[in-house]
Amino acid sequence: MSESMTMNQADTLLEISDVSRLFGGGKSLFGKVLPAVHAVQNVNIKVRKGETLGIVGESGCGKSTLARLVVGLDLPTDGAITFAGKDMVAEVKKDRRQMARKVQYVFQDPVASLNPRKKIRTILEAPLIQLLKLNAEEREARLVELMEAVNLAPEFLDRYPHEFSGGQAQRIGIARALAADPELIVLDEPVSALDVSVQAQVLNILDDLKEKFGLTYIFISHDLSVVESISDRVAVMYFGRMVELGDAADVFAEAHHPYSRLLLKSAPVPGRKSMLSEDANTELPDPYNPPPGCAFYARCPRRLDMCTNEAPKLDAAGKKADHLSACFNPENKD
Repeated sequence: MSESMTMNQADTLLEISDVSRLFGGGKSLFGKVLPAVHAVQNVNIKVRKGETLGIVGESGCGKSTLARLVVGLDLPTDGAITFAGKDMVAEVKKDRRQMARKVQYVFQDPVASLNPRKKIRTILEAPLIQLLKLNAEEREARLVELMEAVNLAPEFLDRYPHEFSGGQAQRIGIARALAADPELIVLDEPVSALDVSVQAQVLNILDDLKEKFGLTYIFISHDLSVVESISDRVAVMYFGRMVELGDAADVFAEAHHPYSRLLLKSAPVPGRKSMLSEDANTELPDPYNPPPGCAFYARCPRRLDMCTNEAPKLDAAGKKADHLSACFNPENKD
């Protein structure tokens, strides 16, 4: 059963349909065929209004590329992205600013994402002027509201980014995303560069903002504990493909795909050896020449001969119709 059969269309804010993104390829001036990297391959997913969708996977699995596609910083090679029933690619090509009012991005490095030569007031005012067209009085009121929303004093508006800690800078990055009054915010590793105690503060702020402003989040991270704590649903990516999707509680309690199981067992736990260390010598697929079948085949303890011929589709394999996995021989197979 596909995801489209398990979700009411009225609840869908964002729909990604058969989206792929290739980098490179084509031919050189002398006719030589150039290699192409398959960063994202045939991804299908729907994001519900008001939910937090967590996306996890190893480095290089395509998480950040998918994030850039969702916010319009990059365009898909194939497939379609629909936001609130409208073709997002067409909307971005027509007027990128209109799409920026609906979808915003919070970057991984909080300090590097802020212009060091501009004061916080100027940074936060940019979307208020360019996207919302607010006058001076309206902007001042909105700036105070934004700073208070992320638990920062309004006096900080006249400081420069280098005067803030990493946690404070990330809260400013969140305030900048909020400034456009978006419906969807994509958070790409937003707390990975922060101390654990500061991570908790930022996550609590995100949770409060979601409730206060009626936001929808796509939360990308390699930290499973963070994803588990904040997500309503979880999507697991491997080698550019979605291999598992389901409610966070279901995925973390009983993952179906062998890669999801490996990922969960590899989370650092004192006194336990990482499963990834046992897998370290396994040759990973070549991104310039992806295998025709399942990309996880060489690392999979449940592989079958058929796995080398065809890439499995994301489908229901267990008792719950909304818990999907892309595997011919999933862990829960009867």
